[in-house]
Amino acid sequence: MPEKDLVQSYITEMKRGSLVLAVLGSLREPYYGYALLQQMQEAGIEIEANTLYPLLRRLEKQGLLTSDWDTTESRPRKYYTVSQKGIEIGNELLQEWVRMQKSIARIYLEE
Repeated sequence: MPEKDLVQSYITEMKRGSLVLAVLGSLREPYYGYALLQQMQEAGIEIEANTLYPLLRRLEKQGLLTSDWDTTESRPRKYYTVSQKGIEIGNELLQEWVRMQKSIARIYLEE
């Protein structure tokens, strides 16, 4: 595997691990899938619809998100919001993410 491809593979793996944290943090207010996708992309989080939608369904099944259908518009939309359990788990994940960032920075900055 060429070095550039190897680096990209690791970057993709690293990002994939952060998506749950990003979704839980983004859904403190209700969003439907496409609006969430746009909001995350505007925040600089590269995510595609074919990654986001299965993730939303999985997090809902795990009880980390709740959803409600809005049928008042011509096109029904499913709005997702983080649940209390999702808030708690998201906060724990954030603490660990920050701890890991600090630890990795120490490793690289200590010379």
